[in-house]
Amino acid sequence: MNRIYIIGVGLIGGSLALDIKSHNAHAKVYGIDSNEKHLEEALQLNIIDEKATYENLKDADLVVLSIPVDKAVVELPKILDTISDNALVIDVGSTKLPVCKAVENHEKRRNFLATHPIAGTEFSGPKAAIHHLFQKKTNIICEVEKTTFKLQEKALQIFSDLGMRIRYMNPEAHDKHIAYVSHLSHISSFMLGKTVIEKEKNERDIFDMAGSGFESTVRLAKSSPAMWAPIFKQNRTNVIETLDEYINNLKQFKALMEADNFEEIYNEMKSTNHIKDILNGIQ
Repeated sequence: MNRIYIIGVGLIGGSLALDIKSHNAHAKVYGIDSNEKHLEEALQLNIIDEKATYENLKDADLVVLSIPVDKAVVELPKILDTISDNALVIDVGSTKLPVCKAVENHEKRRNFLATHPIAGTEFSGPKAAIHHLFQKKTNIICEVEKTTFKLQEKALQIFSDLGMRIRYMNPEAHDKHIAYVSHLSHISSFMLGKTVIEKEKNERDIFDMAGSGFESTVRLAKSSPAMWAPIFKQNRTNVIETLDEYINNLKQFKALMEADNFEEIYNEMKSTNHIKDILNGIQ
């Protein structure tokens, strides 16, 4: 696949472009973005080789759709309308059911592969793109059986070249599970940041006391609201369910504090320490 079109040349799209080019000397990468500044930056950083438009997609071997999820459900059918019968289109969004539903009856559904690389940083835009972002990261693929086999093979070869692990999942399960391990983490980080900012109005030196624990916990609050607000909206039902469980745990912790039951607080934390064994096991 030598003619690569990246729609949305930010962190994920840009990093994919960099790594695909590093593994394929014949690849030529074209960029499409509603932000002209992003296209200029991507050119200057050699992330893309040329700018392009949707009219050029008829020549594409591979199209990577890397835009906010609310835009993706609108743009994906237009992209499938334009591509050739041999082109592969992948999206990289953090919600999968809405985008799969958006094209379930499209005549070129077989050309689309729904993916979610579990990789990223809190930064955005072309300047955030880096080499090897996907090395040893998990890539969730949904409804693989709906993509024609020859295009599945081509996609899997690209993911293998980038060093990714593959998991297959239906989109409903993906969206439920990702609400716990990703979406809730971002909400927690945003709300911790909000709480501290509000307190800082009265205590100006609070950030002087912030250590590495605060910095790592609040890191995700630097993430782009333009990307995350649509994710929360699309996955609203699952996110609300996870928030209910999280809020109940916070209330329980508060109640233990109020009751001076620090023995049970210790036991709760000791039990939760098991998460390090789980995480070490999936590295």
